[in-house]
Amino acid sequence: MEKKTFTFDEIKQKLVNYCVYQDRCHYEVEQKMREFLLIDEAKEEIMLYLLKENFLNEERFTRSYIRGKFYIKHWGKNKIKMNLKQKQISERLISSCFDEIFEEDYTNTIRKIFEDYYAKQSGLKEYQKKTKTIKYLMSKGFEYEKIINIFD
Repeated sequence: MEKKTFTFDEIKQKLVNYCVYQDRCHYEVEQKMREFLLIDEAKEEIMLYLLKENFLNEERFTRSYIRGKFYIKHWGKNKIKMNLKQKQISERLISSCFDEIFEEDYTNTIRKIFEDYYAKQSGLKEYQKKTKTIKYLMSKGFEYEKIINIFD
């Protein structure tokens, strides 16, 4: 099967559309660019254009990623941070954007997930239910200290 060829402007437009559809980070745009055979200068020019025109904004991406993964998927900070690091977002930027999650919402989410999951465990001793639920919350990226604080 022959690969369709695009002009520079068509590729640029495709990448603009890719960024407009949902917030992207540099890493995702670089991955997407691999689909097109572009010389380094062309990649650089497109990247600069996307940044200059604000189609690509790492902080906006990080903030919307954090909100989405917490408020929609109910991930904890550890899982969110790990996934952002895989997208090559800096530790500093990640930390500065965690203010997108309100502390009260975070605590309430942990409590709600804990109660729901705990209630589903049947035929187990009390401590087994608790252990299993703590492990589940940690697998969703919540910090052990925060989970334990719920019982205090």
